[in-house]
Amino acid sequence: MAVRTRQEVSARFVQELRQRVAPERVYTDWAVLQSYGYDGTAGYRALPQVVVLPERTEEVVAVARLCYEEGVPITPRGAGTNLSGGTIPVEAGVVIGFSRMQRIHHIDLANQTAQAEPGVITDRFHQAVEAQGLFYPPDPSSQSVSTLGGNVAENAGGLRGLKYGVTRDYVLGMEAVLADGTVLSVGGETLKNVAGYSVTQLLTGSEGTLALFTRLVLRLVPKPADRRSFLAFYNDLSAAAQTVPTLIAGGVLPATLEIMDQITLQCVEEYAHLGLPTDSAALLLIEVDGQPAQVQAEAAQVEAVLQKQPHITEWHAARDEQERDRAWAARRAALAALSRRRPTTVIEDATVPRRQLPEMFKQIHRVAQQYQLPIGTFGHAGDGNLHPTILCDLRDADEVRRVEAAVDALFHAALALGGTLSGEHGIGLAKNRFLHLQLGEAGVQLQRRIKEVFDPKGLLNPGKALGVIP
Repeated sequence: MAVRTRQEVSARFVQELRQRVAPERVYTDWAVLQSYGYDGTAGYRALPQVVVLPERTEEVVAVARLCYEEGVPITPRGAGTNLSGGTIPVEAGVVIGFSRMQRIHHIDLANQTAQAEPGVITDRFHQAVEAQGLFYPPDPSSQSVSTLGGNVAENAGGLRGLKYGVTRDYVLGMEAVLADGTVLSVGGETLKNVAGYSVTQLLTGSEGTLALFTRLVLRLVPKPADRRSFLAFYNDLSAAAQTVPTLIAGGVLPATLEIMDQITLQCVEEYAHLGLPTDSAALLLIEVDGQPAQVQAEAAQVEAVLQKQPHITEWHAARDEQERDRAWAARRAALAALSRRRPTTVIEDATVPRRQLPEMFKQIHRVAQQYQLPIGTFGHAGDGNLHPTILCDLRDADEVRRVEAAVDALFHAALALGGTLSGEHGIGLAKNRFLHLQLGEAGVQLQRRIKEVFDPKGLLNPGKALGVIP
């Protein structure tokens, strides 16, 4: 990819932007730029030179064309909740925020699809489709604030990923704007579509480096009629982790199967006061859903497995919807709860095959001991996706060095166990230096060549997701 020096925007460029987009939605004042200079990732910050909030595809096209003509980089941004530095404008330029593009255009009951703009809040979309008796399974923990466009850009997962899959499994098509302002329409409303390469799937998870989404076509499924949740507390973390492959090998595919270690349990209890036993080494949260007869049968299977597991100190089915909701609220609050312990939380996204979960927990404990750092771990145990969260203070230079070494060790451990650098958070800025370890030089070079086809000037979200070859 061509090397480009940072292009300072001129007053003329800003004026031209204000002619192409409503002037009141083009910002250059310092307070606004500060707000768009960071995201949910600890330790990363860089200010854009301009922020633009378009409301229509035509405005996105106009901004992209001007930036392409002038060689000005673009950083697309949803709600900024990503955890890999994906929306940090490292080369300044223009941030295009999609918060004004939040229309749900269409919910098709017969076809079980929906069309929506990228700025729609995920939870609002859930509520809209569920009001029609349908269901959109992807449910990142940030769903109350994250956007559909950001979810698609990061290929977000969530608690229901084990049974239902991740965002990619529900993206049927999209309208997108390329770096030069070309409008591209890919995929559609059909469930089967093998006409040419699957560009829809390529763009999903591309982290804003290939195109700017302006409309999404999403697949829906029938809303589950029933559900049942279980809480299982353990006095041994490895035993809790081992229950996961045991349960699934027994023929049960829960909708959700989550784990929290003792540090996380203690922080959640301090935060939410739910009456959780903080002397437990781990908590498994299990939920089955579907038609009532199916739920009854699967719940019986879950009970049979839990009754045989060693090191369980207590387990029970949620007594009512209120207890069920409190339990899942506790899990969704895990990161917020952990963040209260120390000034900085560095959350990672190591994912391993399910059978390797006990060993990965041992490796996390080893890293915590070696680098003298508290690490609280929670995550989507059913699909092997763990979030070891380092509690630290990035104002402490010595601690920063230990955190960096610990992160390096965590990813090397995950890869050695047949895992991946990211299950759902993406590569962004935070993991660029590790990508070659998983993909190899040939894999990284191939991704760079794909980037050149879509974005020959390298203007879209520069510095993200492409890897660094040592």
